[in-house]
Amino acid sequence: MISIEHNISLKAYTTFGIEAKASHFVRFTEADEWFEIAKNTEFQNLSRLILGGGSNLLFTCDFKGVIIYPDLKGITIESEDGNSVLIKAMAGEVWDEFVEWAVNKNFGGIENLSLIPGHIGATPVQNIGAYGAEAKDTIEKVEGIDLETSTYRQLDKSSCQFGYRNSIFKHELKDKFLVTAVYFRLQKNPVPVTHYGNVEEELKNYPEKTIRSVRQAIIAIRRKKLPDPTEIGSAGSFFKNPFIPCQQAEDLKKIFPSLSSFKVSDELTKVSAAWLIDQCGWKGKRTGNVGVHATQPLVLVNYGNATGNEVLNLAKEIEESVYKKFLIHLDKEVIIIKGEEDSNPLGHPLQI
Repeated sequence: MISIEHNISLKAYTTFGIEAKASHFVRFTEADEWFEIAKNTEFQNLSRLILGGGSNLLFTCDFKGVIIYPDLKGITIESEDGNSVLIKAMAGEVWDEFVEWAVNKNFGGIENLSLIPGHIGATPVQNIGAYGAEAKDTIEKVEGIDLETSTYRQLDKSSCQFGYRNSIFKHELKDKFLVTAVYFRLQKNPVPVTHYGNVEEELKNYPEKTIRSVRQAIIAIRRKKLPDPTEIGSAGSFFKNPFIPCQQAEDLKKIFPSLSSFKVSDELTKVSAAWLIDQCGWKGKRTGNVGVHATQPLVLVNYGNATGNEVLNLAKEIEESVYKKFLIHLDKEVIIIKGEEDSNPLGHPLQI
């Protein structure tokens, strides 16, 4: 079913909870309906943006175009063997509800990604990750619509070109592919992954180590560290952890011995963006309606009446201070919509 609304507030459709209006808002519940929407002459010359859970998005103004909301639902077991199960999850399913569904069936592999906000459709685009796991670890293939040929297409894991918070959907297929479903290969005899962060410490509060207790532990950790978007607006981690040359990391450690970093190759070291921001004195700092979360410096928050530009200006100040002190550039993980120049014309939407 297709429904069309006009001049609609987007505040409830993003976890930042910032007021912005869309001139048009189109919701559809069947993947084939996209082709009908794409032919709608009312929208032919308007900018378009595909919106999912809105957990990685910041509007800085009203959207003078069409928001496309793929409300595609369904979780099905496609096949299984003695060790694993292949599950098809539609793009409009809520990610954490899918994780809970899998854990309840003792299907392992995504429990470490518990409580990450957003919809299934964005998981391969962003290659979401947390606590030693990434979406790419379990994604077997991605199904969607090739917007240049108006045909369905499937990409296997290798074709998705997954990287750190990255994929082909942000590069070669950016604006050219609409994710409709994702296929996950989960394990029937899962082995919990608990080595990352303070997961092991939190698990001491539970009688046994299972994927269920891992999920519960990670939820507990995230709730201690991160704001609940239903109570205070945020988009989770606002910045990516930067990768710098190993020599630069070694030089910085001579000056800052507590530098939080991890060598990922002979050439590159990953540095904690949270540590960098904290060292610049931002943790817990508030400016008007916006601020940096008191326990997690990576998270910028809306204290109730912030505008998108207030958040963006704070982010710029943080970036400048980190570069001034460490000569390290911070890249935003959150997608910023500044105006129609950041959106795309008919047939070339972003998926967020």
